Amino acid sequence: MTRYDMVVIGSGAGLMVLEEALKQGLKCALVEKSKIGGTCLTKGCIPSKMLVYPADFIRDMERAGRIGIGVGKPELHWDTISKNMWEQIDFHEKIEKNLLSMSNLHVYKGAGRFTGPDSLAVWYEDGRPEDHISGEKFILAAGARSFVPDILGLEATGYLTSETFFGEKFPDKPWESLVIIGGGAISTEFAHIFSAFGTKVTILARASTILNKEEEEIAQFVTQQFVQSGVEILTDVDVTSVSKDKYGKYVTAVNRVTGERQTILCQEILIAAGVQSNGDTLDLEHTGVEVDRRGWISTNEYLETTQKNIWALGDLNGKYQFRHKANYEALILSHNLFKAGKEKRREAFYDVVPWTIFTHPQVAHVGMTEREAQKSGLAYKTAKNYYSEVVGGIAMGFRKQDGDNGFIKIIVGQNKKILGVHIVGPQAALLLQPFVYLMNEGYECPQMGTYEPISESMVIHPSLNELTAWVFEKFD
Repeated sequence: MTRYDMVVIGSGAGLMVLEEALKQGLKCALVEKSKIGGTCLTKGCIPSKMLVYPADFIRDMERAGRIGIGVGKPELHWDTISKNMWEQIDFHEKIEKNLLSMSNLHVYKGAGRFTGPDSLAVWYEDGRPEDHISGEKFILAAGARSFVPDILGLEATGYLTSETFFGEKFPDKPWESLVIIGGGAISTEFAHIFSAFGTKVTILARASTILNKEEEEIAQFVTQQFVQSGVEILTDVDVTSVSKDKYGKYVTAVNRVTGERQTILCQEILIAAGVQSNGDTLDLEHTGVEVDRRGWISTNEYLETTQKNIWALGDLNGKYQFRHKANYEALILSHNLFKAGKEKRREAFYDVVPWTIFTHPQVAHVGMTEREAQKSGLAYKTAKNYYSEVVGGIAMGFRKQDGDNGFIKIIVGQNKKILGVHIVGPQAALLLQPFVYLMNEGYECPQMGTYEPISESMVIHPSLNELTAWVFEKFD
């Protein structure tokens, strides 16, 4: 049994910790059963943005008349869009090639299962004999996967998830019709993409609204824009069964309030009903690592699990499923593992976690919603500003009476403390990021006037904010 100084399971943000360990000269192993790069690179935020931007462009062209620009109907070149997307996914090959060239690293392209608190079996889908390894330290970064609800007829009918869409089930052309089960971020991004590309899209959401983690008025705003774009949205529904015949696939849903039953005919079904932890694939019962009732690995402020030689980061610990949050944790863990002793250990804080939903219009969020502020009992006040109230927005064609006139909503507590910021409209991700820096200044980053609030903050990924934030990494 080969023993390593460090074993990393998962090749997303876990690579950041691995890279630092290799710089320290440690003997390391990487265990990854899928493409190197993790969800974000191979089946998530990066390839999806190769589709989102063309969809954004189409929607902007459709509205160009109000700024005095006449354009014809956009012509979709699916082959070019697909090629651009696959070029990003295929970057995993370059990463893997670089990793394989490192003398103090062994890459195991299989799935890891713990056989003890410091031992792991790696099994392979092609039937090769298992490898057995052990490690001084283990970094768990195995991520999460799509949650697939138990629906009658689903397996026999066939369906997509984000994993299979960016894999073997990627379409040769946009579908004529698509039913999306789920009403969150993944659902609304795919709804935007394919409705812009000409697909008839229907969203089926179990909650009373789509985007139910956002401000209520923002969820309503996006709903109205979707409906105007031809997207059908059914809320408060349970999907009871699916089936297929020579005409297509059928999805039957029942309204949980009225009891009304409706069946939708479509060409394809996408499951976007949330995610679940991959911790259940690791045989953690052999380690003493505790998980919560939903299967997420429990970690403390130092990313430590209940087993002293095992740490967990990223989607696996259930504390927000965003790559920039995982990157933040990887930097903290790298600091604590390799610099602690010389410098004070850092703690992970989650009070200022930003995100953007790249639907149309964009939705950006950091901090509390108003309902969370109410529930907390904090004294607060809110203010809004609309795109039509500033020259930049007016130049883009927004007027007060427009249905797509987006806005920013800010929630402020005592002593002018920013509690939450919520934006819906063009470039929401760019507009939000400065508030993230402000909310961190004096909290994690006491050095006013320096770039520490930027370098220590989570930067929305993938967004153009990374252009200005990551430049500071180039200082010696």
